[in-house]
Amino acid sequence: MMREIHTRFGRENIGFLWVIGEPILFCSGVAIMWTAIRPPHEHGLPITAIVITGYVPLTMWRHSIQRSVKAYEANGSLLFHRQVTPLDIIVARWALEVLGTLMAGLLVGSGAILGGYMKPPLHWGILYAGLGFHAMFCLATALIFAALTEMSETVEKIVGIATYLSLPFSGAFSMVAWLPQKDRWAMLCAPSVENMEMIREGQFGSTAHPIYDINYDFWATLTLLLIGIYLTLRVRRHIVVQ
Repeated sequence: MMREIHTRFGRENIGFLWVIGEPILFCSGVAIMWTAIRPPHEHGLPITAIVITGYVPLTMWRHSIQRSVKAYEANGSLLFHRQVTPLDIIVARWALEVLGTLMAGLLVGSGAILGGYMKPPLHWGILYAGLGFHAMFCLATALIFAALTEMSETVEKIVGIATYLSLPFSGAFSMVAWLPQKDRWAMLCAPSVENMEMIREGQFGSTAHPIYDINYDFWATLTLLLIGIYLTLRVRRHIVVQ
């Protein structure tokens, strides 16, 4: 993790603080823009809180995937050390993104609370549960895409497009209860939607009308995590060290 910080951010300017600074710029910029151009409330919920509780997990997920693409090619020389495994490389990158995004979300959220644009979370337990599930979902998808982009150049080319196209289905800017009854099942197939529903229940309470299934979320995330670990164990033969 320390090597990753130094190679990404160096020692100049604010150095490793960009781990937090970069997500802050993304999250605060989107929150300010939406607050300025949208009505103060949407479906009875404050728009600033909707954006922050959605965009912070979305940033965590997108950055985890972006940092996993061709991660083995960039850090393949580390694998000459027997103690270092492909899993270590992805976990280090994932941990930096999760910690940086969570700290950025804490600062942006605190600023919004002090500014009167949102209230403190009502249920901290379910908020932490949602963030924990989402962090594991980010790790699972990072492991999967790290391996697949190493095995196939086609996956490397389309992963960026795929993450953009998946934004409407991420649950970041809407809630399941806002959709017609017949369309809700499709959104709830995605673990990220389940996670964001939990996060928003933690923030707003039952007034947000969250819809999720922790049992499904657990098994879906665990399945993705096992697939990611399986692919990671098989990826070493595809790694070309420059």
